[in-house]
Order: sequence, then structure tokens, then C-alpha cells
Amino acid sequence: MSPKVVVLDYGSGNVRSVVRMLERVGAEVTLSADPDLVRRADGLYVPGVGNFHACVQGLVAVGGDALVRERIAVCAPVLGVCVGMQALFEDSTETSAVGSHPGLGHWSGVVRRLAGPVVPHMGWSTVQPPPDTVLLEGLQDERFYFVHSFAADTAPTRGDATLLTTWAEHGGRFVAAVEDGPVSATQFHPEKSGDAGAQMLTTWLKTL
Repeated sequence: MSPKVVVLDYGSGNVRSVVRMLERVGAEVTLSADPDLVRRADGLYVPGVGNFHACVQGLVAVGGDALVRERIAVCAPVLGVCVGMQALFEDSTETSAVGSHPGLGHWSGVVRRLAGPVVPHMGWSTVQPPPDTVLLEGLQDERFYFVHSFAADTAPTRGDATLLTTWAEHGGRFVAAVEDGPVSATQFHPEKSGDAGAQMLTTWLKTL
């Protein structure tokens, strides 16, 4: 039976490629912000492109912040991608025309502008996962697709929990992925990362 995944629909850009990739790797996918569907899903995929504060505002507008927190509280799997990952941190230094909206604060840390010579960081980069990674097992030498100007530059923490942090480089180290029990997140776009992204999402589906 195919795992049921809800891609959280809160107006964050074009998510057709996300839906197609998840279907490609065997998920039954629904694009929705319906609370009942989100609660019943085997996995919740939280996308995000654009401005941190605008994305958080969009999440709040559809009750997505509460739904993410609710799933985390009952150890139901969540995968945040790009700004969907950043929103799990406390805040961002990015400016916004919509005002300042703090993140969900699931992890400590602030998202900051990259220090690379060219920003945004756009293209394929390798990542350095920890030895005990599950999400990126077998993908240590693969390249993933990034499009971003901001990222967390310090390892996230959550109380005494052990978080598995994957790093990448662009003018300095930044957090490329986090594994925290039922909560996983990537700064890169697995749906745009070809076979490596497909393998990562296949692994994620197996954990649901």
C-alpha cells in the first residue's frame, strides 16, 4: 500500500515538481491544507520558496504552523524543504515587506544570509552527512540542487535531543539537512535533485 503524503498547500510557489517526484517514488500525494487530511497523512511535506517571513506568514494564515506542531507533538513524520526547513528555526535576518514573522522555533538558531562570493547559491553541491545518517545513507558523494540566499550556519539544537546535521559549503559551512526523529528537513530541493533526490525521498517514505 502506498504511503499517503500531504504536501502542505499554503501558497508557497509552484509545487507541481514536488508532487510529481513524490508520485514517482511511490507515494499517494495530496496537495492540501485541510487539517483532517494533514492529521491522517503518513507524512507531511512542507515546501517553501522565497522570503522566510512571507512563508511563515502563509503557514500561519492556513493554520499550517499549528498543524506542523501538532504532528511533531505526536511523533508524526514531517519533512521541511528549503524555506520549509528554515521555518523550523527560531528566526531569520532576512528583511521582508510583510514584516517580521518568527519561525516555529522547533530548533534553536537563526537563518542568516550566506557569505559566499555569489548569492544566491544556485546549482549543484555535495553535502557532508554524519556517519549515522538515515536520510542520506549511500548518498554521501552525490550532488543536490540548491537555490537559496539564506541558511542556518550553526548546528541546530533542541533541548538534550541528538540531532543529525548535514553540512554543505558556499563561502562557509551551512546546514544542508537535519534529522531529528520524526522531523527531517533539507535546505536543498530533493524534487529537483534527480536520482539522488529520488533516492532520498524513497528512504524518507520507508520511514513513514
